[in-house]
Amino acid sequence: MSEPPSRVAPGGWPGASRFAREWAASVAGTSYVPLSREEIEAMLYRFTIDLAGTLVNGATVNRVAHQVGMRLVEADLVAPEALGRTVSLVGGHLLDALGLPESDFGDRRDLIVQGLATGYARALRDRTLDEQEAVRRAVLAARERVEAALRDSERQRKYATHHDPLTGLPNRTQFMEWLTDLCVPAAEGRIAVSAVNLDRFDLVNDSLGQQIGDDLLVAVGNRLAKLAAERGYRLARLGSDEFGLIVEGTTGTEDAVAAVRAALAEIRQPVQVDGHNLTVTASAGIVERALAGTDPIELARAARMSLHWAKLDGGGGWVLFDPQRSARYVARYTLSAEMPGALARGEFTLVYQPLVDLVDGSVRGAEALARWRHPVHGVISPAGFIDLAEDTGLIVPLGLHLLEQACAQAAQWYRQSDEAPFVSVNLAVRQLRHRNLVAEVRSVLGSAGLPADRLQLEITESAVVGTDDETLGTLRELADLGVRLVIDDFGTGYANLAYLRTLPVHGLKIDGTFVRPLEHPGADRAGEAILSTMVSLAHTLGLSVTAEGVETAPQAQQLAALGCDVGQGWHLGMPGAADRIAASTADAAR
Repeated sequence: MSEPPSRVAPGGWPGASRFAREWAASVAGTSYVPLSREEIEAMLYRFTIDLAGTLVNGATVNRVAHQVGMRLVEADLVAPEALGRTVSLVGGHLLDALGLPESDFGDRRDLIVQGLATGYARALRDRTLDEQEAVRRAVLAARERVEAALRDSERQRKYATHHDPLTGLPNRTQFMEWLTDLCVPAAEGRIAVSAVNLDRFDLVNDSLGQQIGDDLLVAVGNRLAKLAAERGYRLARLGSDEFGLIVEGTTGTEDAVAAVRAALAEIRQPVQVDGHNLTVTASAGIVERALAGTDPIELARAARMSLHWAKLDGGGGWVLFDPQRSARYVARYTLSAEMPGALARGEFTLVYQPLVDLVDGSVRGAEALARWRHPVHGVISPAGFIDLAEDTGLIVPLGLHLLEQACAQAAQWYRQSDEAPFVSVNLAVRQLRHRNLVAEVRSVLGSAGLPADRLQLEITESAVVGTDDETLGTLRELADLGVRLVIDDFGTGYANLAYLRTLPVHGLKIDGTFVRPLEHPGADRAGEAILSTMVSLAHTLGLSVTAEGVETAPQAQQLAALGCDVGQGWHLGMPGAADRIAASTADAAR
């Protein structure tokens, strides 16, 4: 804003400087002003000269005073005290300072005071409005920045929630949301879902390092993403080295299989990673069905279960989902989950099958056979749960529980008669390699009061093939303890009679497949010769021979003729309660 022209009376205004100093002193400290005291006095001196000129000239009193009031605000003298002191000073001392009589200039002075106040108030109002508008605009701008940041943050969060950070592919969360959106009650058409997993990917990480493994996953992901984009599939990384594939609008399993074959072919192509030429294969599980009534979680589970089967089949291929196989798998898993509780409740018991001398028909011993008395499924044979116990590691506590039962029963027989049968207990591979086995056997025998030679432990042929020093030491400790050791199901594995010379075993149990040909003497002379040779060589090594699966009288007679020591099978005695063994022993004694 330009300064109003000053009309100075002849001779100037000697009192203007003094008034300006007095004015500066009165307003100093009332407001923060970015000027020095001298600069403030100079500014107020100019204002004083302007006001003096308008007093004399009269024509522009109100306008000039109005401008001075506005310029006070522009100079940041905005405190109420600054205005009050200015009005008081101008109204009371300006005329005296300038040497102008009250009678001639009082009215004009009053107009100056009024103009000062009005200009000051308007300028302050405009300034306040401008500042409020600036604040409003700043608030709006800040709000827009915050909202934009929030939108960007939400986009990033949503992206991170639905995408894999390594490959950039959609992740499991996105995959399941896709399936949920597709599997609505009114959906039409069919869908295929596949779970694809790299074979032996851990070897890449272990041998070449995790960075190479990550680079391989990125390369595979890029290939599959390109294939999915070209064919309209949906692809996601489900975790680690597993990918998920969704094929919409299938017309049958052929479409699903074609999609998976293409994916597996892409994966098989060599990949250059950091100077390494890597070739990997993958396995896949496939489920294809109508969308209507399909549960997305069940669909994903079926794909992963099929993948598990593909892995069990050796990898490098695909397997279609089979509902019946799934039902069996679920049933076995359910049994596996129930086993610890069943063991704690004492649901696992024993039945006993006699081991009969093939010469005189006496009961030499009894094999303890496990049974699970399930509250819902009834009695379950070992075939239904022993392998589950081995897979989960429960075979160790279960085996100890059954050993305690068997030894307690054998001790009861022994207390009734010195001629009581020994008890034969099966020993699983994991039990044989259990570090505390010898101590546990010794403890069980001591607690039951059973002599060690009244316990026979049956070990599968596969358990002793390639026996390490520690396991061989366990066998020797058991033998030194006085326990009888027998190789079970002999002839079905890879053991040989020469190898048995190094093992501290006492006998063999020949598998029933070698006994079966004896039902019709002369029908399988080669089989009879093999069996005869096995018996003869076992006796040469000082081992007793027990034949399993003796189901007919001709078989028993032939085995006796071949020199087989003991027989076991339905013809010689069915598995049953312990008292039946005791009764059979008493009958033989009479």
